[in-house]
Amino acid sequence: MSDARTPAQIEADIRLRRERLAETLDEIGMRVHPKTIVGDARAKVVSGVDHTLGRAYVGVNRAVSGVRARLVSEEGAPRFERIVPVAIVVVGVVGLLALSSRKRKR
Repeated sequence: MSDARTPAQIEADIRLRRERLAETLDEIGMRVHPKTIVGDARAKVVSGVDHTLGRAYVGVNRAVSGVRARLVSEEGAPRFERIVPVAIVVVGVVGLLALSSRKRKR
């Protein structure tokens, strides 16, 4: 068994390796191109923001559902025995903030 290759086989191997090398270099060129780097960075930021917003939405939705469950009955009727104290506290806090801001302006 002889491992001798013909000149045509060697040339074909060289041509194939050159083509693969050219493809590899093109791919490297695309990866290090500034537009590609910026695009990849932008995609990572957008993905992170989307993930953060999704988590925030779930958290807010859970909080709103919890508050709603406390202030509205299962039938959908308002629970005034719970709403009135909350409203009084909110009005008091807003009033205190208003008075505080007036004192600062003077």
